[in-house]
Amino acid sequence: MQVLFISYDGMTDTLGQSQVLPYLVGLSKLGYQITILSAEKKENFEKRKETIKAITFKANIDWQYIFYTKKPPILSTLYDVIRLKSKAKDICKQKNIKILHCRSYISALIGLVLQKKLGVKFVFDMRGFWADERVDGKIWNLKNPLFKTVYNFFKTKEKQFIQKADYIISLTHNAEQEINSWNITRTNKIEVIPCCVDIDVFDYQHFKHIPKNEKFTISYLGSLGTWYMLPEMIALFKHIKKKYTEAIFLLITPDNPNLVYEEVEKNDLNKKDFIVQFAERKQVPELLAQSHINLFFVKPAYSKKASSPTKMGEVLASGLPIIANTNVGDNQYLFEKYNCGILIDTFSEQEYDNITHQIECLLTISKENLKNIAEEYFSLDKGIEKYAAVYRALIEK
Repeated sequence: MQVLFISYDGMTDTLGQSQVLPYLVGLSKLGYQITILSAEKKENFEKRKETIKAITFKANIDWQYIFYTKKPPILSTLYDVIRLKSKAKDICKQKNIKILHCRSYISALIGLVLQKKLGVKFVFDMRGFWADERVDGKIWNLKNPLFKTVYNFFKTKEKQFIQKADYIISLTHNAEQEINSWNITRTNKIEVIPCCVDIDVFDYQHFKHIPKNEKFTISYLGSLGTWYMLPEMIALFKHIKKKYTEAIFLLITPDNPNLVYEEVEKNDLNKKDFIVQFAERKQVPELLAQSHINLFFVKPAYSKKASSPTKMGEVLASGLPIIANTNVGDNQYLFEKYNCGILIDTFSEQEYDNITHQIECLLTISKENLKNIAEEYFSLDKGIEKYAAVYRALIEK
């Protein structure tokens, strides 16, 4: 069965390596003939093209791409969509593509057109409420008439994607419930597949030989911009530092360390208590293994109903309990069902004190139990099987 997977994110982006390729490699092993069409950023492409070529060649995946254009805003995206659509149309005809698997909204624009023109099955892998994320993340200011127009365009298209797609993939049950409340007439199904993790890559048992930091270490993993609440995380660490005076904060991030140090200075904390380090994907598990607890706060916003932080499964597989916040994706459901850490409701001095007093309990949670949670809910193998089930259902239609 020939499948074309379209992604406006590049395979040479960190996200492409963690949240696209592992699924597609697994689906290829199950016998699906996968072609990837992506938009690659030239800087990342030059750094990682050989790595991605090796992965796709080994998995018998045909990787095709265009180069992403950034400027001018909106027009550059339109230009990329035109090029992607032209290339996708050619691939569909050359390879007799049966399923067009579109990652997020930009790619879905192409899926909607080619579904009608060529009769291919269109999978809308929505990955979140993209247009609302742009507004909530202050990327699009709706007071600007241009951004208001673009937002309204994508909200209209969103309804069409949901109505017309042959199958919808949602990252969270929370988003599924929200979509069902919109009363859009549709005959398709929604499958919930969270951001999964290759348990074997992050399994804490592989890193037992790596000593923990002698000092009590809290880790953070990922980017610091837009959605992640660095000031609030630093404020919590400040409270923890009062009780655990030797504590240090390890931030594994690709972002500029000065973002962290500016907040450190505002809080009159010692720069020596912070380690800010960039790591390639393969280095992350070893760094996580040096910490005791993981922390991340995400800005609670409407669009975050559909968010499934990739780091959640990775951190749990690493055997680390988590401090996170409510009103994000399926956090409420997960933390109520599983003993995986602490959820914070409000970012207040009292809440920070409450969490500080619960840290000793967090440290008693079994690493094996945390890994088992990752296997049950975030397992890559289970995610691949869910995607395969969607493909099978479409083939049988």
